[in-house]
Amino acid sequence: MSEPDSPGALAELALTLVDIPSPSREEQALTAWLAGQVAAQPHLRLLHGQPDAIVFGPPGPPDVVLAGHSDTVPAQGNLPGRLEDGHVHGLGASDMKGSLAVMLALAGELPSLPLTLNPLFVVFGREEVGIAESVLEVLFAACPAILEARLAVVMEPTANRLQAGCLGNVSAALEFRGVAAHSARPWLGVNAIHEAVRGLRGVVEAEPEEVTLDGLVFREVVSVTEIAGGVANNVVPDLVTCGLNYRYAGHRTPAQAEARLRALVGPAGELRVRSNSPAAPAALDNPLVARLRAAGDLPVEPKQAWTPVAEFAAHGLDAINFGPGDPLVAHRRDERIGAEAMAASLATLRRFLCG
Repeated sequence: MSEPDSPGALAELALTLVDIPSPSREEQALTAWLAGQVAAQPHLRLLHGQPDAIVFGPPGPPDVVLAGHSDTVPAQGNLPGRLEDGHVHGLGASDMKGSLAVMLALAGELPSLPLTLNPLFVVFGREEVGIAESVLEVLFAACPAILEARLAVVMEPTANRLQAGCLGNVSAALEFRGVAAHSARPWLGVNAIHEAVRGLRGVVEAEPEEVTLDGLVFREVVSVTEIAGGVANNVVPDLVTCGLNYRYAGHRTPAQAEARLRALVGPAGELRVRSNSPAAPAALDNPLVARLRAAGDLPVEPKQAWTPVAEFAAHGLDAINFGPGDPLVAHRRDERIGAEAMAASLATLRRFLCG
């Protein structure tokens, strides 16, 4: 592993990472490449390795975990990547191979730094799929040193801002059942689509609800994200299935969030929760969060999404979101990351670790 600290060298490293495909559940090639880079550095030790995750760092107990996921969403014609106008373009550039490049660069230069905090690097797969497939749960059990740290910095795309906490995420299916009939004689049946139109009123009319936690405003929102029903134009449908997505703030437990969603839905239809990823607290009272904020004079805002900070928090480790990627271009066909943004992130983390 080289020690890239210039914007151009960071961009080259990020492009190399982009060009190693790693869609969710297919992270093995990238993990193996990372393991090879770690093995070439005598100052680093490999604490744990598996096909979809790797944990490494210098000797000694960790003070801070720097964490990033290796997987991407499916390609959208954006591989291979390219360098253009000071940006790395390609699948996963922002979310979050630019962050992995920063982590690798920082790990490579550790021997030359006057560290006052000892870092541990955690790279894991299957973040872009449901929490039921979480790799972190296995890592926490297999590598308890992770949870011995005082803070986890999850390098999600935040445009080099500190984004505190995260929203919980409920994915649910709502079914409306009817009775099939000929469309010329609809009174002989019950139209499930009509039932859905009426039954979704509470969800459709629900306005975003602002919740202030630790001085930060999170917005709880519910959306109908999928709908399917009907078999033919001349048949009254007997089944409609709707997908619901509910994002909730950290003042609710997962059980309370499900109860709130059921209240919004009301008595119509049959609600089935498919997954429920918990929210996370802001952790702004952690002294290391204040130190990270000061290291880059970073603005602080709420994380209006779900991230793995919730998994760290659920195991008692405070966590914060900070990374160079721009969340507004994550998962897009034209996903990209700026070389200068990666260099700024690296400089902030360097100052953070050295104090």
